[in-house]
Amino acid sequence: MPNKKSAERRVRIAERNRLYNKFWTSRCKTAVKRVLEAVESGDTEQATKSFNTAQSVIDKAVVKGVMHRNTAARRKQLMSRRMKAMNA
Repeated sequence: MPNKKSAERRVRIAERNRLYNKFWTSRCKTAVKRVLEAVESGDTEQATKSFNTAQSVIDKAVVKGVMHRNTAARRKQLMSRRMKAMNA
């Protein structure tokens, strides 16, 4: 347990940030998973729709500081490659 008032505040803030980061990280992973599942099933319409949603969610996570921009670019590239392979 913290001994000072400022340390107590930092514990509360760290927990709040942890939950916030966990929410956005989980949301990004779920969005990517939905895209990849749609690609595996061969549903072009659903894959395109979920791809656009996933890109939006990932970009929002970058703006909020939850995900690094290079990590976001890598995830979007992975989805894009799978989409192109499905359409080809």
